[in-house]
Amino acid sequence: MNTAASNDPRIRDVRVTEDEIIAHLADGRVISVPLAWSWRLSEASPKQRATFRLIGSGQGVHWPDVDEDISVEGMLHGIPAHRPRSAPAGPTTRAVRDQEPPNKRIQPTRGKRRAQAGGRGARG
Repeated sequence: MNTAASNDPRIRDVRVTEDEIIAHLADGRVISVPLAWSWRLSEASPKQRATFRLIGSGQGVHWPDVDEDISVEGMLHGIPAHRPRSAPAGPTTRAVRDQEPPNKRIQPTRGKRRAQAGGRGARG
């Protein structure tokens, strides 16, 4: 019989303060992480922070107003959410590459190379 599923940590309730995300687990533990670990929640209003639902029978929490998900495993293992890098102000790399002129360095054909080098079998 596999009892691992019953030992997995599950969130029973969550509270977000000005500084922390606090999770009350089903086994009685209370864990917290800095609010700064979730840039979305740290920028959310108190009303948005208070609107959440448990997901996966307590494996995580979802805040629909800010589209944020935090797992109990992420909180326990110390995995903060990193803010994605903003897109560059100019054109994308691909657009820049497509606008660049083609490579001007063209290799001569085999016959011309031999003729230039004074080799045998050069075609004229």
